[in-house]
Amino acid sequence: MFFDSSTYLVFLAITVLVYWRLRHRPQNIFLLAASYFFYGWWDWRFLGLMALSTVLDFVIAKKIAASENDRHRKLLLTVSLIFNFSILGFFKYFNFFVESFAKVAEAFGLHAVPTSFWSIILPPAISFYTFQEVAYICDVYKRKLPACQTLTDYALFVSLFPHLIAGPIQQPSHLLPQVQQPRQWNPGTAFDGILLIAEGLFRKIVIADNCALIANAAFAGNFGPPSFAVTMIGVYAFAFQIYGDFSGYSSIARGSAQLLGFHFMVNFRQPYLAQSLQDFWRRWHISLSSWLRDYLYISLGGNRKGTVRTYLNLLWTMLLGGLWHGANWTFVVWGFIHGAGLAIERFFVGGRNIADASTFIGRWVRRIVVFHIVCVSWIFFRAPSVSEALSQFAGLTTWIWNPYLASASQFLAVYVVAMMVLDYFLERSKGEYLAAERSPHARVVVALACAGLIALFGATEANAFIYFQF
Repeated sequence: MFFDSSTYLVFLAITVLVYWRLRHRPQNIFLLAASYFFYGWWDWRFLGLMALSTVLDFVIAKKIAASENDRHRKLLLTVSLIFNFSILGFFKYFNFFVESFAKVAEAFGLHAVPTSFWSIILPPAISFYTFQEVAYICDVYKRKLPACQTLTDYALFVSLFPHLIAGPIQQPSHLLPQVQQPRQWNPGTAFDGILLIAEGLFRKIVIADNCALIANAAFAGNFGPPSFAVTMIGVYAFAFQIYGDFSGYSSIARGSAQLLGFHFMVNFRQPYLAQSLQDFWRRWHISLSSWLRDYLYISLGGNRKGTVRTYLNLLWTMLLGGLWHGANWTFVVWGFIHGAGLAIERFFVGGRNIADASTFIGRWVRRIVVFHIVCVSWIFFRAPSVSEALSQFAGLTTWIWNPYLASASQFLAVYVVAMMVLDYFLERSKGEYLAAERSPHARVVVALACAGLIALFGATEANAFIYFQF
């Protein structure tokens, strides 16, 4: 059930209507059932896996909170972490190791190894809910958060359907109290949610899906072999496809949550306007970058163990962040580019905010440089293999121009400009919601404009949500 489908919108409308007719405790039970129905829409067989991890972490967290024995608490934490990461690792990386073994075997003359027989299907959203459960266990262990005493509340915290597939990965201290406390209907908050959904659908259906047409054609070779023009058009298209795709889904998730009385953190803050890589990761997939900082980078020592160790911690954090996205060497390279870039940037800049004192030209030069560093990494992220990514880079030395590349460039420019204009206004407002400072009537016009643009310019070819595979 994708967020940009009519099925989801009907499901959301029915859920909201029934939900607000109930009291707090029945609300949570109903919403838990709706969330499991939503998740089971793809494949009901994976419901048991999510339920098992939920019950196990619920029980372990209560035991950790009740214990005063540090050794016993650490043992329980270790059991939870091993279980969660073992399940995640098995489903996410089993196929990678099988395929790698097959290639090694082939190098030694063992051909026709039946890898397809061993293929494992990846459960949807397993990365998102696993990271959320790990954050909860760690916060309870550090006594930052009391253990949840009601299984229904904890299960809803894990499986609440707006964040289940696309995130944002919710901080336990932010979402769990909202689950445990009664929620009140607020027309203003609900209207903000509807506008977020309209904005999200515009980002996904109009921007991302149209950019996907160009990106898919360029990387599939439909524009010819890799060349400077083909590679640049392809990577620019993919940059705005993945941004529109993921930011659109995050906006729909936040809007859906607000219709139910919940508040989700902002997951994107105009990342292509970043003036440094550090600034980029403060703006891009904020919930994941915050999770990596709080539960990985700081756990590795952060910047507390010397300069060299700080650089290594940055590199390890981003390498593991790359592996979170999938079992492919391309994601490792992608993570390495960002980790090395952050370390180099820290070496030259330190902890200073280089955007504090800068000219207009200086700001835009830095934005353009950072954007192209990110685009270099996107080539590895998009390519199915490292060798194919390198062939795209090799094509940069070749100049081939065809008339259809001009048409593709003009088509792409329309959607890139639309996205940047949208982000520019959000950047200027520094708020969470589009046109938040305008009158209610003006905001209704904005919502209707989004609906009209979706109807007129929505891509004719459906493109699945990119992060669904993660």
